[in-house]
Amino acid sequence: MSSLTSTDPPLFAGHTRRERRKDARPGELLAAALDLFVEKGYAATRVEEVAKRAGVSKGTLFLYFSSKEELFKAVVREHITGRFAQWSDEIENFEGNSQEMLRYCLHSWWEHIGATQASGIPKLMMSEASNFPELGAFYQAEVMQPGKALIERILQRGIERGEIRAMDLKYGVYMVLAPLLFLAMWKHSFGTCCGTLAQIEPERYLETQLDMLLLGFSTDSARPSLSLST
Repeated sequence: MSSLTSTDPPLFAGHTRRERRKDARPGELLAAALDLFVEKGYAATRVEEVAKRAGVSKGTLFLYFSSKEELFKAVVREHITGRFAQWSDEIENFEGNSQEMLRYCLHSWWEHIGATQASGIPKLMMSEASNFPELGAFYQAEVMQPGKALIERILQRGIERGEIRAMDLKYGVYMVLAPLLFLAMWKHSFGTCCGTLAQIEPERYLETQLDMLLLGFSTDSARPSLSLST
């Protein structure tokens, strides 16, 4: 029996490439699905289109995801829900004051979600949740409630430390969420089609919102000075 020479292809090389390709498919499908859901909405996106954009067959897609609904849930978990555990740990171990913590929270959201294609998911849910109540319930349970709980922890921490005044936490949370949702909506609507008049500098917008929030939230002793640039 002859031995392999240095010029012979590695044994099972083709199999190895196929295995690597197979391992990559779920990620490719999720990336393609995210793009299409954001571009076209949930209702208008067809699984055939997702498979084609990912370079696989429709049958291959169904090997990984049993339905379009399960595919959408996987997209949300991959790009949004999966970040909550890390953010929770960061809040638990944050050493700065509450104003610094809230500033970090908003800018971290922008960096990891707002500035990415995943920021189109909140807009999609706000426009289509009423037509797909099961998806709405899923998004409420896995995104909205955990997200609101994180913000409530930040505000409650500030109240207990005397850095944030007592408030109705339910609506305090919504005040923090409002500028984030506005940025997501704007980015995927007027921000894409209306020229320079519709452009917003996200970081500067967030800083302006933070200045107003912190002035309103803070106790007199912890009230920050405005950081608005002229």
